[in-house]
Amino acid sequence: MTQALPTGSAPARSLSGNEPFFIVLNTGSGREDASVTRETISRILDEAGRRHRIIAIDSGAELPKAAREALEAARAENGVVVAAGGDGTLNAVASVVLGSGVPFGILPQGTFNFFGRAHGISQDTEAATRALLEARIEEVQVGMLNGNAFLINASVGLYPQLLEDREAYKQRYGRSRLVALWSGLVTLFRPHRQLRITLERDGEERLLRTPTVVVGNNTLQLERIGIAEAPATRQGKLVAMTVRPVGTLALYGLLLSGLFSRLGEADQVISFAFDKLSIGLGRKVRKVKVAMDGEITWLQTPLVFEVARDRLPLLVPPPEQRLEPA
Repeated sequence: MTQALPTGSAPARSLSGNEPFFIVLNTGSGREDASVTRETISRILDEAGRRHRIIAIDSGAELPKAAREALEAARAENGVVVAAGGDGTLNAVASVVLGSGVPFGILPQGTFNFFGRAHGISQDTEAATRALLEARIEEVQVGMLNGNAFLINASVGLYPQLLEDREAYKQRYGRSRLVALWSGLVTLFRPHRQLRITLERDGEERLLRTPTVVVGNNTLQLERIGIAEAPATRQGKLVAMTVRPVGTLALYGLLLSGLFSRLGEADQVISFAFDKLSIGLGRKVRKVKVAMDGEITWLQTPLVFEVARDRLPLLVPPPEQRLEPA
């Protein structure tokens, strides 16, 4: 789960190649057996003679505490904090590390892994762990929603419901992209609420009725669904996507457009890049359900999206080991 960030920041350290790794491993997420994942990580780092400590947790509620423990140890020993898990795990640990100056590594274990894929990091635990040994730092942009960090996207309306239903289907049928697609089809078939929102940016307001608003911070994901403004996330901006009021069949059509990388061409879709965006939902709506990197929470309105002041010092593989986004 995301959390509000502390004030103050420190410059990112450079790497010597001998830093110990302090690894937060979420055994409750990911597609692989947790014991196999842990054994693989330890074996590779032991073979390389690299000091490390694995902080294993089995519940998302334990993530903030484990991340703080890893950060304190990394600060004391000039080490690196590593998150091993799905998007929610990476988000929770990154939220604690952001602004500290401590390098941050990831071992992606989720279903889609857009954050790792965007930076050429393998979804295979062994390959990703080996890449940490020769990694270099690349400072990456982080999005903010009401002071909470997100790496990939944040949303309100129908999209958080899609994510909630997807997680329920995963618990029942297993983690796969096919299960995620099927759960989305089922959710879109049900009646959905239209939000009455006020979008404010650059001092201008726009009233809109829509089932959802999604703000993206991941170039790869935006490119995959066909949003023309995707490159703006490499230029210090975020990208908003929303939909005019549509029925169920039109929503299915939009889903197919996204699968074929043509969502941005749909007449019902509105998308734009921005520096700062405020979304109001009327005076009577004081709290609203939102999703950040797949995790659901409730936030006060208005919702304010912007780019984090600090950049995240992410460990990425050297060029010869970086994978092409798939």
